[in-house]
Amino acid sequence: MTSLTLAQKGTPLPYGALAEYANSVSPGTFSVKWQEGSSLKDKDKAANAVIATDNGEEIVGQGPTVAYILRFLPQMSPEVSQWLTFSLEQLGTAAAFKDLEQAFAQLDQHLQMRSYLAGYTVTAADVAVWGALRASAIFQRNLKLESQQVLGEALMRWYVHISTQPFVERLSESLAQLQANSSKKGSSGEKKAADQGKFDLGLENVEYGKVVTRFPPEPSGYMHIGHAKAALLNEYFARLYNGKFIVRFDDSNPSKEKSEFEDAITEDLRLLGIAGDKITHTSDYFQTIYEYALQLIRSGGAYVDDTDKERIKEERMDGIASRCRDQSVEENLERFEQMRLGTEMGERCCLRAKISVDCPNKAMRDPVIYRCKPVPHHRTGTAWKIYPTYDFCCPIVDSLEGVTHALRSMEYRDRNPLYAWFFPALNLRPVAIQDFSRMNFVYTLLSKRKLQWFVDNGRVTGWDDPRFPTVRGIRRRGMTIEALRQYVLMQGASQKNMLLEWDKIWSLNKKIIDPVAPRHTALLKRELVPATIVSGPAESYIKQVPKHKKNPELGTKQTVFSPLVFVDQADAATFAVNEEITLMDWGNAIVSNIERIDNVVTGLTLQLHLEGDFKTTKKKITWLGQDSAMHPVEALLVDYDYLITKKKLEEDDEIIDVLTPVTEFDEPAIVDANVGNLSKGSIIQLERRGYYIVDKLANESELGLITLIKIPDGKASSMASKHNQNETNAPAPSKKSQKAAKSSKNQKKQDPDAALGLPRPEDVCNMYKTDPMYGDVKLANPKDVSSMYETSKFY
Repeated sequence: MTSLTLAQKGTPLPYGALAEYANSVSPGTFSVKWQEGSSLKDKDKAANAVIATDNGEEIVGQGPTVAYILRFLPQMSPEVSQWLTFSLEQLGTAAAFKDLEQAFAQLDQHLQMRSYLAGYTVTAADVAVWGALRASAIFQRNLKLESQQVLGEALMRWYVHISTQPFVERLSESLAQLQANSSKKGSSGEKKAADQGKFDLGLENVEYGKVVTRFPPEPSGYMHIGHAKAALLNEYFARLYNGKFIVRFDDSNPSKEKSEFEDAITEDLRLLGIAGDKITHTSDYFQTIYEYALQLIRSGGAYVDDTDKERIKEERMDGIASRCRDQSVEENLERFEQMRLGTEMGERCCLRAKISVDCPNKAMRDPVIYRCKPVPHHRTGTAWKIYPTYDFCCPIVDSLEGVTHALRSMEYRDRNPLYAWFFPALNLRPVAIQDFSRMNFVYTLLSKRKLQWFVDNGRVTGWDDPRFPTVRGIRRRGMTIEALRQYVLMQGASQKNMLLEWDKIWSLNKKIIDPVAPRHTALLKRELVPATIVSGPAESYIKQVPKHKKNPELGTKQTVFSPLVFVDQADAATFAVNEEITLMDWGNAIVSNIERIDNVVTGLTLQLHLEGDFKTTKKKITWLGQDSAMHPVEALLVDYDYLITKKKLEEDDEIIDVLTPVTEFDEPAIVDANVGNLSKGSIIQLERRGYYIVDKLANESELGLITLIKIPDGKASSMASKHNQNETNAPAPSKKSQKAAKSSKNQKKQDPDAALGLPRPEDVCNMYKTDPMYGDVKLANPKDVSSMYETSKFY
């Protein structure tokens, strides 16, 4: 029998999969064995698989090995051959991340309506591609994280299906046996090899220990979730390659920058657990950058233009050369000096790089690299009256600080050639660029300019408003730093621009907070219902109960059991006389009397029935007792909607046209007295209501109430835009939101069946409510699409 030996760490899975598939076609064709190490021939990386034939011939290397195995498989169709070549050339372990991403997208597209790559059963095409993906650390990383953005749903479905095939199971069993033996050796004292399954970005010219990345925020606003991705990725890959990570404040625009923003960014980075090995400022290099500007002028690579701003914009768009483009070096140096001095003439000028007039990439059309702005700088004061643009100072400082890889979002892709142009023009060490996609979310604005509009117009309370996508805003909404870090790293360095939903990041956050969030109780004050307990305690008493039944380490809380308790109107309205219910954390009770005024429940009498089985009751309700030494605490429960009504803004959309009329909702409530002892920022779960974060203590609130902000849990009901909901079902808008709504168009839809006077579903049934699966679907007029007769409403 022919034997195939595979090197465990040499990623030989494609060969092993093909050999085991050959055994499925013709049993006993190959004896597949595994051997430790990355090579079978004295560190020859090509020798990760060796075939020993019956006649003593030895076959080594990718091409000969695959060709030999294919001799034992049925004749391949051209389509199968094509996929086999694809697996070897485009899915190889040496492929860069962006090339693999394109290959993943091609596979996903092909498999949208197919179960197999070629034909209607498993072929060598499926086997070879599966083996290549199984050997790919990048694919396995994203598969583990269930990253559909990178892999695609169809590709993931197909991969899981092929993984259940018998030939895969045999291959996995033999590999598992080797790993088990290796584990035993490792436990007996042998040194284990380092983990090889790390995420790879496909960075070029990487030297372990010498990679340097940077995060260059502009201190002109607060960090938002998009900035967090850039910071986390740059730090992640610096640590991955045991390199250095620089935090550099790009403070080259004094008209927008403030020390306040720099301090806030520093604090946000600290909260994110991001620590730079070095913190610098672009302003540290102003003198050096100025000297490089003089060098560029003297070499004929730049000129000073006094054309007005609008004219420059028009000429660049139309590919027209500026009248100043051919000025002499002397004249340009004289004008640049006028700019440096901040004279009246200097203020009219700008310095432009002399690159191209009509390049198809408009970023290369003689871009502005210096402006005259005689305003004080928050660090350098009045020392400078000219300031470099980001496009000019970024490549210079990157090169001077030793940055090896500039990782930045794809919004700069058109400017990458400009970034690279300055290195030879100024005789600077070049820096490699790696793009990654921005994190764009539905109903969310990430533009600083647009976010500033909401702040300036009083639509939010500030940059830390819980409706804002700033790091401070989402943290105030209850997002944990751990969830944010995990989510960003799950996205990886994909270059595929996508509009992300908020559900996954909030679902991830829920998984983190649920095991550690103490449980508490809240009741809405509106039409609160007193309930007299019969056969209960004659006097109130306090009992210690667990804060979290599944996590005793959180300790206990004090719960009041009393002859008079309070329950929610929404619960009481569903009760029937003689119905047995469950008072959570107490026991069962039978409703013996219900008092009503105009269909509003005003009082209850409950017969305590502690011997009853809570499993038999349909209604398990929250309640609050009262004691002279321990009263419930008043609170304000706050929830929010998205700031805009459109999932994605187009370029011609005006913010004022897509404003959500009401975005803040609050409900006065009473909560158990333990909540009064919580500190600001504490995260809890209010039983049957969801997760909340303590936003303000009673002494910090204008109303003297503890303010609790609801934390989205990722469910469809909590992530849906509320502005389209029926007015009767929507939460109560806050006074601030009511005032803001008067200046916006209220587009809430009316229920066409309201005139029938039917009860609301939630008033007669305790089942949960579901949202429309496909949103608000506009139905056509029956007369326009059908010749059938029209009927009136039955009732």
